[in-house]
Amino acid sequence: MEHLSSVSPWNAVSVIVLLIVALSILQGARRGATGSARQLYGFVSEGAAAAAALYLAWKGMGLLSPVLRAWLIGRDIAIPNRELSMWAQMYYTFVTSLRDFSLMRSTLVFLVLYGFVKGLLAHFVLPVLDRAVASSGRSREGTGTARRASAWTSVPAGALIGGITGAGRALIFIAGVLVYTTLFPDSPVAAYASQSSLYQRGAKDVIGPLTGRMLDKLPVLAGSVEDEFNQILKRKYEVLDARIPEDIAAAAQEITARKTTDEEKAKALYQWVGTRVKYDWEKVRLYEEERVWKEQTPEDTYKTRTGVCIDYSRLYAVMARAVGLEVKVVTGLGSDGRGGLGSHAWNEVYLAESGSWVPLDSTWVSSGGNWFNPADFNDTHIKES
Repeated sequence: MEHLSSVSPWNAVSVIVLLIVALSILQGARRGATGSARQLYGFVSEGAAAAAALYLAWKGMGLLSPVLRAWLIGRDIAIPNRELSMWAQMYYTFVTSLRDFSLMRSTLVFLVLYGFVKGLLAHFVLPVLDRAVASSGRSREGTGTARRASAWTSVPAGALIGGITGAGRALIFIAGVLVYTTLFPDSPVAAYASQSSLYQRGAKDVIGPLTGRMLDKLPVLAGSVEDEFNQILKRKYEVLDARIPEDIAAAAQEITARKTTDEEKAKALYQWVGTRVKYDWEKVRLYEEERVWKEQTPEDTYKTRTGVCIDYSRLYAVMARAVGLEVKVVTGLGSDGRGGLGSHAWNEVYLAESGSWVPLDSTWVSSGGNWFNPADFNDTHIKES
């Protein structure tokens, strides 16, 4: 009662917690002692099965994820240099991402193992325990006289058991709110939930000690998930751009014909793309004002000689690969020339003679200045990950 007296009746989080417990008490009273005990057993057994499956899946993930990666590397999967169907694009994006991105691979292994272990427990272990509990309950019911004698205790006992079940359900709700507020500490939900003393007690006194420092790692994990998701989206472009059209390959070979080093080749392509492609301001306007994105391939950019930063970067990457250079398309933020930052894309190319990856921005060639590995490149470009 001391805790309840400090709860604002208008705080939705507190109201939901109280409703969960109250409805569970009413449900328990209606079911009676035996029915409520069975429900509580089911609630606890399901929770125990889920906890066991989570633990075993977590341990198995650490063992099997490296094995899966080694197997995929051994398969030597290469994206073919030809036009791919939609299903082939999806296959190569998925398989190469599974091989190269540890978080995606570990998550998939974890989910498969969790489903497998949970299924085994649900189909083979829990039914045996359920039958044992049901048999024990029937043996305790006794004769009709004994049942009538204990009937008056069934309702309050059921309500008590229902209250215990409701407390468990309320803690699950509080845990969900806690995870959300940990990921989004500046959100209105976080500020609102913090006003509930019931939520604070459940989060700090029960869930916090059980999870240890696990919740502290959630923001870092969420950031890693976002970074890897962006990498997977970029892998789609790598799959789409694996095919090098003959006219682009011929042009790249001609541009670099008299160049001998990787740096000379990379610079020649950087100058060519930057001076031959015109920035498509109409494409920018369509996206910013009408939210219409005009997708185009490197071949489209080569033929029309127009595009935006991602189109410059994809064309450069295809041309660089055509002459044997290793290259990446990089996305992030770039200076807008007015003291701010905006979404941008550029490239990184590997130079064998120096053994390093260097940045370049062919989109900005027309604006003047040197944007092929200048010392201050990172002052105007911020990579996503």
